[in-house]
Amino acid sequence: MSALWTAAEAAAATGGQARGDWQVTGVSIDTRTLAPGDLFVALTDQRDGHDFVADALARGAGAALVSRVPDGVAADAPLLVVPDVLAALGDLGRAARARTDARVIAITGSVGKTSTKEMLRAALAGQGKVHAAEKSYNNHWGVPLTLARMPADSDFAVIEIGMNHPGEIAPLSRMTRPHVGVVTTVAAAHLAAFDDLAGIAREKGSIFEGLEPGGTAIFNGDIETAPILRAAGERAGAALQTFGEKASNFHRLTEARIVEDVTVGQGRIWRTPVVFRLAAPGRHFAVNAMAVLAAARAARADLALAANDLGRWAPPPGRGGRERLCMDPVDPAVSFDLIDDAFNANPASVAAALEVLAGTHPVDGVGRIGAGRRIAVLGDMLELGDTEADLHRALADLPAMAAIGTVHCVGPLMRHLHEALPDGRRGLWTATADEMAQRAHALVDAGDVILVKGSKSSQVSRVVDALRKLGHPLPNDRQGTD
Repeated sequence: MSALWTAAEAAAATGGQARGDWQVTGVSIDTRTLAPGDLFVALTDQRDGHDFVADALARGAGAALVSRVPDGVAADAPLLVVPDVLAALGDLGRAARARTDARVIAITGSVGKTSTKEMLRAALAGQGKVHAAEKSYNNHWGVPLTLARMPADSDFAVIEIGMNHPGEIAPLSRMTRPHVGVVTTVAAAHLAAFDDLAGIAREKGSIFEGLEPGGTAIFNGDIETAPILRAAGERAGAALQTFGEKASNFHRLTEARIVEDVTVGQGRIWRTPVVFRLAAPGRHFAVNAMAVLAAARAARADLALAANDLGRWAPPPGRGGRERLCMDPVDPAVSFDLIDDAFNANPASVAAALEVLAGTHPVDGVGRIGAGRRIAVLGDMLELGDTEADLHRALADLPAMAAIGTVHCVGPLMRHLHEALPDGRRGLWTATADEMAQRAHALVDAGDVILVKGSKSSQVSRVVDALRKLGHPLPNDRQGTD
């Protein structure tokens, strides 16, 4: 494997002092996932990364980025010593960005950042070397880490940029220097740190501040805050392109047909008709796929190849994937479907997930109850500010709720939804995910389709784990793997 950074290159990028003539093939911040040859970055968060340098070197790290020589580390150990480790990581990220000719796409949005990033990875993979973060590395250390890991010979880079508070996106965008900036949507998320949706939109629109000259700003034209995003793009001097379902959009989804676990979308990318297939159910996925194809086009990729390769994408764990679990080792028909969307939640993403659930087809005549049901297990939506109770309560009025048989609720905030539900739809309420997980056997029957959705901190992924233990995965050609 060729060197990602040599000691001399890293020292020049950071202004640090290199000890030894080393080279590294990767960059890591965690000894648990460190690969031999990585540069270990001793960040300080809940723990001081310097405490793990000796272990990292023992595990085969090629060098360590530190602000001091840690105890237990030999004087001749391969190190890069800098005044501030996080600042030096940012310097590495900027240097990596400066040395590549890759077409860079930056993505933000209240909902759909990670899935859109992964769609782009799949759509571009057949047209060159694509660099993208492995996980949701989208914050003040995740973005520079992703950039610092970027090989110089990358053809495309897809960088996810997130935020929790005002003023976080613009500096990361300026570090990234994208050719294309994408805002998937603006919704009620992180309202605890913002006064209103307009404030969130202004923060999301600041991703355009880092655009390269002649860059393209792509944003959702269907949302009420689209004018704020348009103004942000205009201030940046960008070429403005909208996507969505309205006829006024530059890129328009005209049809989304959902058949079990597959979505087939049709639309127009400017004046070019497109048809694509996604290995996941959901109109919201199809809408964001239009942003993906628009970004691929703006990044000078072949649109037809990108649309074809979108079929290789499937949601990552916890992001809306559907799986079939067999409850009978002899009869595969005795099974239920699980939609795992437990990674995160806000009102917009819960509405989208419930729409997907409402469109599913439970199976009758295979379980104890006899009639297959649509069931939702919903955990608290966090960081919604002063209106959090009302936003949870309002979920009861979503149109998709009419097609859902039972809704179980987890957490103190979801108590508001539980109380607002009609008697026939109101399921269990528990204060914690562990309590709900203990009742997993009573939640589902063969033939059912069950959705689990909630903010990560609500820990409803534990309910997902408990449901999986009720059966074993069943090979299912409807899951859309390609």
